[in-house]
Amino acid sequence: MKKWQYTDRIIAPSLLAADFGIVKEETTRAIHSGADWLHLDVMDGHFVDNISFGPAIIQAIHETNDIFLDVHLMISRPDHFLPRFIEAGADMITVHVEADHDVSQTLKRIREAGCKAGIALNPATPIEEALPYLDQIDMLLCMTVVPGFGGQSFMEEMMPKVARAAELRSELGLSYHIQVDGGIGVETAAIATDAGANVLVAGSSTFSARDMGQAIQAIREV
Repeated sequence: MKKWQYTDRIIAPSLLAADFGIVKEETTRAIHSGADWLHLDVMDGHFVDNISFGPAIIQAIHETNDIFLDVHLMISRPDHFLPRFIEAGADMITVHVEADHDVSQTLKRIREAGCKAGIALNPATPIEEALPYLDQIDMLLCMTVVPGFGGQSFMEEMMPKVARAAELRSELGLSYHIQVDGGIGVETAAIATDAGANVLVAGSSTFSARDMGQAIQAIREV
């Protein structure tokens, strides 16, 4: 599998916007359309006010398609459920600093299992909450919507947080990716990449596009 650098622009369509009746085919469509990663939003109805899917869907995708699986755990106890997502075939597991767990210990377990590890910050969470973990991660996710539902509008006021994340990476000599998730299309992708993001999660703008390949290419080249 390709070794991704934080200087690469990575397009990660969000399965949340796909047709769940044909998950295998939708994943294949994303791959053929040029997706680099597939973003998988796991929601438990407690940490966020929505329920999506669990390890079984991730395992089904892992077993039927070859694409980097970027698993975003929007759940209250990521430490408790972690082994199930590792076994399901996740390549990257991102956990929230706001969830009820020992963040450092969870990140350690993710990496010991051979997965990439990430942390996520909700819009209301300041970048300072990530500081203790920056040397333990492969990716920092700055949410650009309030998590829980797809199709929300991009929060441009999150861009100073993205810019500060990029500054800290340089100051500390680190190499983590910076991901944005929520309301990403061509125009907002330009704003986010200008601020320092390199991993763009795009749901409705890719899976709902008339031509998914053209949509992904437009975001990649903006």
